[in-house]
Amino acid sequence: MELLDDKMRVWTESSQYVKKNPGVYVLYNRKKDPIYIGETDNLEERFAKYVNTEFEGDECKQKTSFYQRIIAENPKEMQLRLIEDFKNQTGDIPVCNAEIKLETQ
Repeated sequence: MELLDDKMRVWTESSQYVKKNPGVYVLYNRKKDPIYIGETDNLEERFAKYVNTEFEGDECKQKTSFYQRIIAENPKEMQLRLIEDFKNQTGDIPVCNAEIKLETQ
């Protein structure tokens, strides 16, 4: 289930080449199930941190095998919309987003 209009990429092979743009990203497990929908003001910085720290001991995100990312002017708004859309389609939110409170307007 791909959530963005971006090609699916293998995690560590290309994640280090992301540019310094604000955006939204989706992390997928090896079965290509979305496990996390994230947002950041700097994709390059966020991905570098993930790669260098191996997700800082976050066991959920450590299951990442693939990702998608897209540049967005308002990444937080887009993230919340994607999570809401995912919930409407599946009845649940991505497993690694479980601790994020959805602040919908």
